Amino acid sequence: MKLKTIYSACYLIIASTMLAMVTGCEKDLNLRPSKGSGVVITQTSDLDALLNNYTSFCNEINRTAIYSTDDFQLDTGIYNALPSRYPIDGIEFGTWDTQYIPTDFSEQFWSGEYSKIYQANLVLSYVNKVTGPDKQKADLAADAYFIRAYSYWELVNNYCLPYSQANLNEPGLPIKLLPNYEESLVRQSLGATYKQIQNDLNEALKTTVPLVQNGVNRSWRANITAVNAFAARFYLSIGDYAAALKYANASLSSYSTLVDYNSGMRYGTPASVTVTNKNGTKQTVTIQYPYTHDRTDVSYQLTWPESTYFRVLNFGNSLNWFIPSQALLNLYDKTNDLRYKYNIVQNFSYVRGLINPAYGYPGYIFYGETAIPLGPTTAEMYLIKAECLARTNDVPGAMAAVNVLHRARTVTGSPDLIATTQAAAITSILEERRREMPFRQRWSDVKRLNNNDYAGDNVAPFTRLFYQYNSSSTIKPLVFQTFTLPVNSRRFAVPIPQNDINNSNGQITQNTY
Repeated sequence: MKLKTIYSACYLIIASTMLAMVTGCEKDLNLRPSKGSGVVITQTSDLDALLNNYTSFCNEINRTAIYSTDDFQLDTGIYNALPSRYPIDGIEFGTWDTQYIPTDFSEQFWSGEYSKIYQANLVLSYVNKVTGPDKQKADLAADAYFIRAYSYWELVNNYCLPYSQANLNEPGLPIKLLPNYEESLVRQSLGATYKQIQNDLNEALKTTVPLVQNGVNRSWRANITAVNAFAARFYLSIGDYAAALKYANASLSSYSTLVDYNSGMRYGTPASVTVTNKNGTKQTVTIQYPYTHDRTDVSYQLTWPESTYFRVLNFGNSLNWFIPSQALLNLYDKTNDLRYKYNIVQNFSYVRGLINPAYGYPGYIFYGETAIPLGPTTAEMYLIKAECLARTNDVPGAMAAVNVLHRARTVTGSPDLIATTQAAAITSILEERRREMPFRQRWSDVKRLNNNDYAGDNVAPFTRLFYQYNSSSTIKPLVFQTFTLPVNSRRFAVPIPQNDINNSNGQITQNTY
């Protein structure tokens, strides 16, 4: 019997049990959340406990973000050295497949974000029924609206065509506003989807909760700084530069801490790997990691000082290697850029088994080996501020803003970024954006840059040369094929999981290509 729902199996478990119990109860909002006993939802504190369970919200397994942009290296040399380093889903997402991805039952992004939306809807359905202070009810509602807006924005940037006036009547998302299965699952228009996100964002902006409480950054929950930061991200994505600048400034006015990599970044625990060179000799190589690599526990990742809302991009397969493209690596000043020194880990391929014979290639590392910050940060706000100023032709202001970040990331005394024209400023800022946020916002950026009114932004088509493959592996004997993602391709909308389409009894329609 098919379920009339877009929710995955794990989401259905949440739906059936969350009404009776919540986890992560924590009375003191100034402390990091911790797990506690289940309680019946009768008070605002119960809803607060639900939202305090940060592990339910922080992770995003977004294979499009990891594999589908020009930040990722799909490389036949790496494949030839050790084919298992490219699992088939990485190849599929890396070549913008439409044939096999719909039936990839390991896809977790759609269901994961709708799970968060369900929990937000649960809070909104209960917030006026439980007992507790009115102010706490208002802040809980703003928190839930924020979660819902954030997740719908993530979903629309993956499964729908880019935002543009020409695409507003294209299919958007099924909009779920209640924690039940009776609502229609028919996809709303793209325009209606963005309008819903904007409406939820406006409600979230009513929060009165500060980011910093008693000296602790409360980044796992909605707060004034984070909601303004997400608003800046949202309005940048639709090309409203005045609004994006307004909210970036608002976010920075409440919290503007940057980590100076000269003093605030360092190496952590190194690794030693013995490799076999092509001539048969063995060599022990030391792999140097940033100290953030040691922070594999999510509770420790909460302490990154630039984070205003804690979300992390994670792998959902065995690759566990953010492979930076040569195009991305070429953007770094390898002498002065401390992000290249610390976050681009040389010879990380050895850790991933490319040791016999040795095949050296770097990896991008932030938290552990499988997670990088994805939520809004102060660094992102400086980039948004700079870009919006450049878009409105305030070149000196734009370069002043971007250099605040650039100086915090480069060796003290290094040259500032310089631009004297609007075109040069935009290019410089977008390059700095890629250096600062590999994999994180690049898919969204590519979509918006290819669909705005400034021709100089176009970054597609993307072209990759790789081997032909089927649903389970590359095809033997290996045959090269050129894969292309054109500027206006409908493949900028990722295929929706077929399982969710089936479970909707046909209400959800697949993207057309």
